[in-house]
Amino acid sequence: PHGEAAEATRAKTSARDATGAGEAEKVVPAGQTPQATSQAVPGDPASGFPPPPVGNSTRIVRQFELTELVKSYDPDADEDLLNRAYVFAMKAHGGQMRQSGDPYFTHPVSVAAILADLKLDPVTIVAALLHDVVEDTDTSVWDIRENFGDDVALLVDGVTKISKRELAPDADGAAENFAKFILATCKDVRTLLVKLADRLHNMRTMHFIKKREKQKRIALETMEIFVPLARMIGIDKLREELEDLSFYYLRPDDYATLTKALDDVSRRSVSNVVTLSQKLRAGLEEAGIHAEIYSREKRAYSVWRKIERKRTHFKDLADIYAFRVIVSSVDECYRTLGVIHQQYPMIPDEFDDYISLPKSNNYRSLHTAVVLSKDSEDTAQKAEIQIRTQEMHEAAERGIAAHWRYKNKGGGSVEMQDSEKYNSYEMLRKSAMDFDKGGNATEFLQQAKIEFYRDQIFTFTPRGRVISLPVGSSPLDFAYALHTDIGNAFAGARVNGRQVPNRTTLKNGDVVWVHTAKDAPIPTDWERYVVTGSAKLGLRKRMKAVAAKEQRALGERIIRNIFSVHDVPYSREAVREAAKRMGYKGIRSLLEAVGRLEVEDTQVLDEVYPSLRETQRGPGKAIEAGAEHGRRTISIDGIHRGASITLGPCCSPLPGERIVGVADHLGRVMVHRVDCDVLADQREAHWIDLAWKNDPDASFVVEVVVTVTNRTGALGHIGNLLAKYETDVLDLRVENREVQFSDLRLQIEVTDSRHLANVLTALRGSDFVVAVERSEGIN
Repeated sequence: PHGEAAEATRAKTSARDATGAGEAEKVVPAGQTPQATSQAVPGDPASGFPPPPVGNSTRIVRQFELTELVKSYDPDADEDLLNRAYVFAMKAHGGQMRQSGDPYFTHPVSVAAILADLKLDPVTIVAALLHDVVEDTDTSVWDIRENFGDDVALLVDGVTKISKRELAPDADGAAENFAKFILATCKDVRTLLVKLADRLHNMRTMHFIKKREKQKRIALETMEIFVPLARMIGIDKLREELEDLSFYYLRPDDYATLTKALDDVSRRSVSNVVTLSQKLRAGLEEAGIHAEIYSREKRAYSVWRKIERKRTHFKDLADIYAFRVIVSSVDECYRTLGVIHQQYPMIPDEFDDYISLPKSNNYRSLHTAVVLSKDSEDTAQKAEIQIRTQEMHEAAERGIAAHWRYKNKGGGSVEMQDSEKYNSYEMLRKSAMDFDKGGNATEFLQQAKIEFYRDQIFTFTPRGRVISLPVGSSPLDFAYALHTDIGNAFAGARVNGRQVPNRTTLKNGDVVWVHTAKDAPIPTDWERYVVTGSAKLGLRKRMKAVAAKEQRALGERIIRNIFSVHDVPYSREAVREAAKRMGYKGIRSLLEAVGRLEVEDTQVLDEVYPSLRETQRGPGKAIEAGAEHGRRTISIDGIHRGASITLGPCCSPLPGERIVGVADHLGRVMVHRVDCDVLADQREAHWIDLAWKNDPDASFVVEVVVTVTNRTGALGHIGNLLAKYETDVLDLRVENREVQFSDLRLQIEVTDSRHLANVLTALRGSDFVVAVERSEGIN
């Protein structure tokens, strides 16, 4: 009955173009993405460009063909379920037509066929057949659930929500939509697989779109969003075709040039390919290795990208000739490598071992490049050879789809094996889950870009565990890659046996030992050297937690202070009740608001002791804790740069100096000396009088400018003088160098104002020193 209703109502729209409705107008800026060049319309026979690499993309896959394809790899698949879904989708889409003039139903069937080629479970194939019926017809998710079960309904609902997302995180208000798009794809990887297949078929038929700008927009979105997602889950088969199709529409001139060059190489290299294959096979058989050897056609985009990355020429590439050698075991992979290197000279910079160090998407293979022969002194014929087992080949082609394990034969119920091996995808998925719990969309977007476009290095734990990280990572990134708890307790690191600064950039092969400590401080200036999304997310959470703790402590001190000024007892229970009356969730949120100076202390006093309003100020007036009642000083002991209580860089206050606190625009309490120029623009009524709490282990950085005579030994003398007064020099710069004098700008570490005064007095007494001044702040 439902099928008849759907056929009667048909579609909400009579036609839908080849790219799908409601897809993004803008995309995420990327690292290395080809920018469009030609203004002609690729795919148009009159454009002069070669046809797009799509094959017979409009052929209708018949019902029995799809069923037989699925049963070829899953003989127990529910044939009735597949047939019912095929007929249901065909009737639901009714007379809808695509821009090509084909029935719209050809699209979901083609999407299902792409996924069947990847050997996906029957539930995913059924979801692919039905993935557009909720969005484009009067069919509801409830209808899908009633006819095909919960699993199919959840996948169809997920794909429908993805399709409605605006993928333009650089547009106003769209970052959250982009984050929700990623979240939807990460909740169930099969949803992402359906969407990738959907985008691939749309790209295959995009030559029917005659608007050049729309072609470029969709191709750029594909290159910058869908290609990285396909790479993350390791499906090279989809990724490579998506890359080539996007490249075709973004840079048709370059595509045409490279395609012609590759065709020329292919025609010239037929005999070389045959000869090399025969020689390789003979050498391997002699070594007792049975192998399947394939010549591999190079794709235009991968060639273009290598030319761009290496800034080289087409003729200089080492992998125009490409071969793939499939053997039986890991041991045979390495033995095969030895045979090849004995037959041909290897090119050192072109060797990669992704078996011992797999990529973050679990890609495993040996890559080598060899010199086949020299045509002259300047040129040589080269070839790239990939060596892998059949299992590695399956994983490379099908990625995460190669890891399904069927639990209930015929029912389509599946589970994933080894999904944690897909590091980048897992990291993005976990980040998406954090966002779903109330995270920041902009921060999530930044992390997604990092995971999308990163290049990798491989580092090791002392026990030999491999940790893949983006280029530019620090030991702190390494710590968070191990576990969030380890990152939160990070207290330093040794690299290759040596203690290193936190800002050290890790390199391939580094062995990193992380030191942890309870209540470890948040590293200063971590934002300058932390690059991974997981580390940034973890540190921001820590910063928020530390700030909230400090704000609560400061807020309670402020309230206690105002209660003491007015000679009334302080009660947490009374303040808790006042917080509820003031609209706060509890006492913690009220204390934090007071600590951020968002709520006046007198407001809390009014709420707890309303009678004071009448006796001390009359109705409608605020209680003032100023000159009439005096103001008590609040002591501070936990000062952290970047947290809620921050030392003002404008005046670098020290213990022993009178200080006050003023809230900045971020809600942090900035600590200033009372003679700081910044305070001239602040109302004194908003100051918080602060005092230093004695901490013998504390140290503070101060900048001083020392004018010295240009005499031999001046710098050494000053260094010895500072050492005598137990003062560490953190930074030294020479400025304003003249014939007789130079200015030394020093950042030194002192314990308090008295320590600084002693150091300055000693410097002024030196014969080498002309003048000493304390700088107004650290630049």
